[in-house]
Amino acid sequence: MKNMGTLDRVIRLVAVAAVIAAWGLGLITGTLALVLGGVALVFLLTSLTATCPAYMPFGLSTRRKAR
Repeated sequence: MKNMGTLDRVIRLVAVAAVIAAWGLGLITGTLALVLGGVALVFLLTSLTATCPAYMPFGLSTRRKAR
């Protein structure tokens, strides 16, 4: 069940790009890089599938309602 709108997905993809850029520039390393890399991976997967499992228990959705 898709529950993510376009803006939500774009924001997550920008965050992924920022983490990759920070790692590539050497701004983040070690444990911080691993943690942020894990979060970035989750953001990437949820953006590509347009589904956020964390939204489901609360019935949240950032997707537009069908007309």
